Amino acid sequence: MSGSIAEAAFATATAIMRAEAPETAQDAIRSFGRMLGYDRFVLFAASSAREDIVDRIYWVEGDWFGDGRHVDATSYVRRCPVTHHMLEAHAPFFWTKTSGASGECYRMVDTPHGKGIHGIQVPIFGPLGLEGAMSLGGTRIDASPAARLALPMVAGTAFATVRRLVDGPSDRIAVRLSEREREILSWTASGRRQGDIAAILGLSERTVENHLRRIRKRLGASTTAQAIRTAIQNGDIGS
Repeated sequence: MSGSIAEAAFATATAIMRAEAPETAQDAIRSFGRMLGYDRFVLFAASSAREDIVDRIYWVEGDWFGDGRHVDATSYVRRCPVTHHMLEAHAPFFWTKTSGASGECYRMVDTPHGKGIHGIQVPIFGPLGLEGAMSLGGTRIDASPAARLALPMVAGTAFATVRRLVDGPSDRIAVRLSEREREILSWTASGRRQGDIAAILGLSERTVENHLRRIRKRLGASTTAQAIRTAIQNGDIGS
């Protein structure tokens, strides 16, 4: 990693860690990102167990789709297919988007170049597996090895800090079940089998099984019965 980028990344990560408000962290990210040619940013919580992947968007900014219109959390999730590529990736990856007569075309690439909007998405992993991601985009970005190594440090620090500032201590986040997880665990608690639950909710049995596995991990339970007891105690499902 080149000295200037490494030093800037370390200084940015330190400033983010010291931030007492999400806006302060965003200012630090914005400054570092623009040094590398990025002027579009999105930071969100995610889960591979969710059908739509994105759990919560903490921050979205910039002309993500190149049409000058304001981009909110809903429109970003609906229009950006790059997010779903995280399920196949275990490391940061570059992407590029071009527009033509047939519409928008997204591609995952080794090194972005040419016309269009280019960017990098950095998946964030933790004890629960995929926990979030940060994406940065621009039209003339630095895709050098130094930048590729620096951005995950900044993104990881940003995610941990902003999540803490917005949602509170991580120990509370770890036991929060999604609506789908509560639904599946409630049906399980009522005595339904996985095949029955899959039919009721229009899911595959494999998906139900994956949800239950993640629920046990979230709640620190070794069995589904133990997870049900913990969820009832936490108020996630009824008794």
